[in-house]
Amino acid sequence: MKNQYLKDYIIYGRNSQLKLEGFENIILADDKVRLLEEVLERMDYTTLYRAYSEDGRPPKPSPKTMFKIMVYANSERIYSSRDIAKACQRDVNFMWLLNDEPAPSHNTVNRFRNKYLPEAAEDLFYQLIRHLYEVGEINFEHLFVDGTKIEANANKYTFVWLKSTNKFQARLKDKVMAFLQKINKDYGYNFDEETPLVKVVEALNKKAHGVEFVHGKGKRKSEIQRRIEELAGYVAREEKYERYNATFKGRNSFSKTDPDATFMHMKEDHMRNGQLKPGYNVQIGVESEYITGVGIFSERNDLYTLIPLLQRMESHTGKVYADVTADAGYESEENYTYFEQKNGQTCFIKPQNYERSKTRKFKNNMNLRENMPYDTEKDEYTCQNGKKLKAMYTGTRKSKNGFESQITYYECESCEGCPHKKCCTRAKGNRKMQLSKKFIEQRQKSLENITTEQGIQLRINRSIQVEGAFGVLKQDYGFRRFLLRGNKKVRIEVLLMAMAFDINKLHHKIQDNRCGSHLFEKNIA
Repeated sequence: MKNQYLKDYIIYGRNSQLKLEGFENIILADDKVRLLEEVLERMDYTTLYRAYSEDGRPPKPSPKTMFKIMVYANSERIYSSRDIAKACQRDVNFMWLLNDEPAPSHNTVNRFRNKYLPEAAEDLFYQLIRHLYEVGEINFEHLFVDGTKIEANANKYTFVWLKSTNKFQARLKDKVMAFLQKINKDYGYNFDEETPLVKVVEALNKKAHGVEFVHGKGKRKSEIQRRIEELAGYVAREEKYERYNATFKGRNSFSKTDPDATFMHMKEDHMRNGQLKPGYNVQIGVESEYITGVGIFSERNDLYTLIPLLQRMESHTGKVYADVTADAGYESEENYTYFEQKNGQTCFIKPQNYERSKTRKFKNNMNLRENMPYDTEKDEYTCQNGKKLKAMYTGTRKSKNGFESQITYYECESCEGCPHKKCCTRAKGNRKMQLSKKFIEQRQKSLENITTEQGIQLRINRSIQVEGAFGVLKQDYGFRRFLLRGNKKVRIEVLLMAMAFDINKLHHKIQDNRCGSHLFEKNIA
């Protein structure tokens, strides 16, 4: 279906009449707010209304109006609840959207964003994506994926590290064991390291029956009181470490202020000391310059985010993209295998060694596996000294997500007296090498894909479209730090921002007569 939107949005009209009819003359015919009203009015808000109670008075403004206000505020780079409430009282466009409904207070804005919107935001976002498909702006053909780190609304010094927690927990275990041995000797108990501390507390409390516990300056505590208080401290620390371990969820760190945030390296490093800050890994999929998919992850590495992002998008849209283009950060055997199992879907993932492999230094380095002659029949490599690296045995390597790879282990027949050993390996004995044959084949196939005419055009568009979208969000919209805390609320912020971005993009395309354009062509000088 061809996009039927015209530059003059006033022809669409409205379903109700404003008491202040002068607003219709104040707002320009091609103002973005008219397009936003027209697009969002077509959506189904059943999921949003379901979040409200059927009892009591109907909410004012209505949930539909509040949603329009929130999306328009984000498109105008207004994020604070107080600034949104102020704009509803002073800005003509916000008043026009309210359509004679009362202006919300900042509490109403916060309540809507935090309480009512979470269950409906993703559904409304993908309704917008389906609408863009219906008007011919996207066709679910070329998807460009990238990610960025955005700082969480959390104190950067409230870190908890997995390694430190394990170290302190081991020390605590030794102290508890020494404590149990001491009370076993003094009171005749038979506690061991398997005994729950709760039982120890109960036994000591029974022992202290009738003993007066004293507190304050000048009071001398009894031996049993000191033992019980010492044990209470151990119990509190043990509960704290167990709570920390339950919060990590496979991560190496989290923030006490926002437990869903992980400490990551940010691009905005003003101190230039590589300081880690709490943040989220925001992944987006872009097609035809529109954001068509959003993912929020606490995982620092992009490697494990691609498949969940694509699966989430497919579950909401029911569509499978013809091809997916991503940078080298997404290359893994697990991701390659996922695309192989998706019939009809091609991946254009740049190999991690692609840029390096084009250098003279790489090509002249005969110590690299890529430059060694390989005998497919004997399954062995030949080093520059003429020695054979033979396959010794195979094994299985399991990834963080549980994906298993078949690894082949090679070892050189003899490195003794080799003049190249110093620059070839650091091992004291013979050089050893391990690799996945399947991954090497998949990497070679991906290399062939990205170097075709289509692959070059898609990689050019990836750098323009998805990286350009992040440039607009972070630089033009000033979206560099979250306002809310927790994965669920952070997702709301990103979804609102993505919808605002798409409305702005649709508006600019209509005004520039670029509707229906999907890819930028390669310019040849």
